[in-house]
Amino acid sequence: MSTSIFNDLFVLELASNHWGKADRGLRIVDEFGAVVRRNHVKAAIKLQFRDVESFIHKDHRFRDDHRYIKKVGATHMPWSAFRGLVEAVRQAGMMTMVTPFDEISVDKCVEFDVEVLKIASSDIRDWHLIEKMASTGKPVIASSGGSSLEDIDNLVDFFGTRDIPFALNHCVSIYPSRDDELELNQIDFLRDRFPGTVIGFSTHEMTDWSSSVMMAYAKGARTFERHVDIDFEGVPVSPYCTLPEQAEVWFKAFHKAKEMCGAPADAKRRPPEKETRYLDELVRGVYARRALSPGQVLTRDDVYFAVPLLHGQISVREFVSGETVRRPVAADGAVHLRDIESDYSNSLVVQRLIEDRGVPAAPVTVQPPLRRVAS
Repeated sequence: MSTSIFNDLFVLELASNHWGKADRGLRIVDEFGAVVRRNHVKAAIKLQFRDVESFIHKDHRFRDDHRYIKKVGATHMPWSAFRGLVEAVRQAGMMTMVTPFDEISVDKCVEFDVEVLKIASSDIRDWHLIEKMASTGKPVIASSGGSSLEDIDNLVDFFGTRDIPFALNHCVSIYPSRDDELELNQIDFLRDRFPGTVIGFSTHEMTDWSSSVMMAYAKGARTFERHVDIDFEGVPVSPYCTLPEQAEVWFKAFHKAKEMCGAPADAKRRPPEKETRYLDELVRGVYARRALSPGQVLTRDDVYFAVPLLHGQISVREFVSGETVRRPVAADGAVHLRDIESDYSNSLVVQRLIEDRGVPAAPVTVQPPLRRVAS
């Protein structure tokens, strides 16, 4: 099972910000598609699907005193409009993604060939809906806002045993969230508890578009989600929504975090040549304390250590005592690899390393005599 689809994925939650107008939704897709392409990130526009006729009880469909029902009704669009949005996302070079809130909506995701499904935090225990989503075999991301540990344990186990690509977002379902409510350390907790699961960060914060994504990436989050909107036609923008210019900041901060974090954390990094050469100049070389003769077996008393380390000279890293002298070495002379016989002296790897490191020998200079200063 490959989960590479989730790696470095930005999920741009359009939600109901189309406000029931397909043209507004298309404009959001167009503006954010341009930002995504300009910043060379992998992104999905995520829509929300609800079959309003079945999702809201017929006797409560037109209630104004229930915020959720009122908003769902006010932002309702025909399925043909949603199909058009899905195609627009695809044409803009982004992945298609949907949060379906009912079983009919899951069927529509299949019909529209949506690539990734999302389980909302509110539905993390709706096993009728979860099983329907799993039946599609499509990759799934779930948000964990307001969940218990048992909830997410069950969810991770459910998708793991079915071999369905799955990612789990750390999420705080407070709209908007303050900085002190982000709980970014939960990313560490989820990564430790579910080492085989891609962990993401879904946020509803309102003050920052750089610090949190950089910290989340450094902690190991690999998918990132925010609500998006545009300032258009005087429609109020919720404080937790991201505007196109803020997405620019968000994406650039991600690239900087990735640059600063470097290689994956599952293996020791390989130091670049400029680093090893710099350190080689700080390493002490091996010098003869007295004249050394061929056949002599070296001890620690026969040598001393000093900088600089010269080309071809053995260093404190190699010298172990017990080396046999092959060529005469004058007192205070550098002991080169060619001058000794040892377990390491015949290694081609060691030979190449020692011949190439260090600094050239300085030309011999004669110090001028001290001049006597008349008293």
